[in-house]
Amino acid sequence: MVIALIFTVLIGYLLGSISFSYIIAKKIKKVDIRQHGSGNAGATNTLRVLGLGPALSVLALDVLKGVIAVWIGAMVAPDETGLFPALAGFAAIIGHNWPVYYGFRGGKGVATTIGVLATLLLLPALYAGVVAIISIILTRYVSLGSILFAILTPIISFIFLDYFAYPVVYAYLALVVALLSIWRHRTNIQRLLARSESKIGQKS
Repeated sequence: MVIALIFTVLIGYLLGSISFSYIIAKKIKKVDIRQHGSGNAGATNTLRVLGLGPALSVLALDVLKGVIAVWIGAMVAPDETGLFPALAGFAAIIGHNWPVYYGFRGGKGVATTIGVLATLLLLPALYAGVVAIISIILTRYVSLGSILFAILTPIISFIFLDYFAYPVVYAYLALVVALLSIWRHRTNIQRLLARSESKIGQKS
């Protein structure tokens, strides 16, 4: 069991460490995405630096690696506790934020978090995602939508835990991920409060 757990976490982390924004930026413009725009290795900064097409590719691939990490955890230990899928997904998020392949300088894990939470907590993540998307449309602040998604998913999960019938470990994972997301977005929160945050489509 311990070996399987280590294997699951390691695979999730290594998978999450693949930075598609870095790879695509190097392929298209021969640049380090972390040296341009906001300096973040993620889909939003890819949009600023490379445009819509590459940004959508990064978004889809970052979501997918979160989904795959959870699937691997479920295949390794398909039990009712949900511990292995939860840890594999969390490891993928950690890998995206601190990737071993790129000097531990990654993104903020938003897309990978979406992939992980949507796979584990589909309905809570869906409801939180709707609110997040509406906020982005109305305010054009991607960071605000990302923060709202991270915060609302565990809240909805805990409120309707009996109704959704998900393993409780998933809700606790969502809570930990929310705290991590808030910390990773701390400078964005400061800029949002100061009304100096960059809006979608706006150059940094």
